[in-house]
Amino acid sequence: MSRYSKKQRETKETDIKVEVNIDGEGKCNIDTGIGFFDHMLNLMAVHGGMDLKVMAKGDLFVDCHHTVEDVGITLGLCIKEALGDKVSIKRYGTAYTPMDETLAFVSLDISGRAFLVFDGDFTVDRLGELDTEMIEEFFRALAFNAGITLHIKIIHGQNNHHKAEAIFKAFGRALKEAMTIDEKIKGVMSTKGVL
Repeated sequence: MSRYSKKQRETKETDIKVEVNIDGEGKCNIDTGIGFFDHMLNLMAVHGGMDLKVMAKGDLFVDCHHTVEDVGITLGLCIKEALGDKVSIKRYGTAYTPMDETLAFVSLDISGRAFLVFDGDFTVDRLGELDTEMIEEFFRALAFNAGITLHIKIIHGQNNHHKAEAIFKAFGRALKEAMTIDEKIKGVMSTKGVL
């Protein structure tokens, strides 16, 4: 049976609906009202091998902050639920991902302990309708709601589109590795016996 979750989060600022099948084929249906963000989520899902549906309505007349952050929160909760008891998952995932002149690094641990280290600079304020500072905020919201320790670093790069793309692809690849079932792992991958 596929590992699947569906959640809706409504506030006075946003209405977010997310469905995720982490054992999918990279099929996507994404509409957040923020074209560049949709593109990044699509990349993440395809390279992460997950089916992802995101429908978001937010107060974009203010800015993109609430929509992007709340998608991260809801997606994080879906990933956490879809993983269930985490039995036999590899737990750790790491990916170096190039995008032309850019190289991004992502390493993560599905530990139940939320943390984010984000080391990456952008030289523009926006990519399309996405504020570049919201890229870090998206990953913080996702990591803290999924219970993931997450390290992201742009090792080098010049083109800001490439930097963002490399990060989202690398995250998808690292997450896919960490969520992979390894039948040799009996129970959870922890000396404590719990994650």
